[in-house]
Amino acid sequence: MSVRRLAADQPERFEFTPENLSWAQKQIAKYPEGRQASAIIPLFWQAQKQSGGWLPEPAIRYVADMLGMAHMRALEVATFYTMFNLSPVGEHFVQVCGTTPCWLRGADELKDACRKAIGPERQVSADGKLSWMEVECLGACVNAPMAQISDDYYEDLDAAKMTQILKTLRDGGTVTPGPQNGRHSSEPAGGRENLTSLTHVPGGK
Repeated sequence: MSVRRLAADQPERFEFTPENLSWAQKQIAKYPEGRQASAIIPLFWQAQKQSGGWLPEPAIRYVADMLGMAHMRALEVATFYTMFNLSPVGEHFVQVCGTTPCWLRGADELKDACRKAIGPERQVSADGKLSWMEVECLGACVNAPMAQISDDYYEDLDAAKMTQILKTLRDGGTVTPGPQNGRHSSEPAGGRENLTSLTHVPGGK
């Protein structure tokens, strides 16, 4: 794993909104007395969402104080898990899977499309709308190549589809998540080959 460092530019302070604070307190209450530090992952995740997709250093200290943890222990967690972004990301954060199944089916083309539409990896576009990075397996290998954009998966991609998705998102439009080639979920690309009717199903009508 490469070294992960905090961004040079940081906000002065962080605190949860009243709604997120109430949510965080409920998460902490799930753990036995003396084990509150176990809530650090969900609290970091909520802090990242509140901060626009990244986890600032003041948020790391804030959560550590809530949980009675040393700041260094909280920093160790934040820098270990790559799900936490330590520098700002675009409004739409694109994670392109580069692991073998996606690579074999064209992940390099998706990365090239991102470079052309957004710019270098880990750099936020000038308009603040987009940023991207290559990641390891996202668990949708049968629908390779794929990418996660913010909270959604976009699958069965190619360079043209990726370029169009990025343009649509940048322009303020919406794109339906899931397979982008018309297939349903993870069915065979050519359509189902079995269980196509109830004729041979016991009790089928």
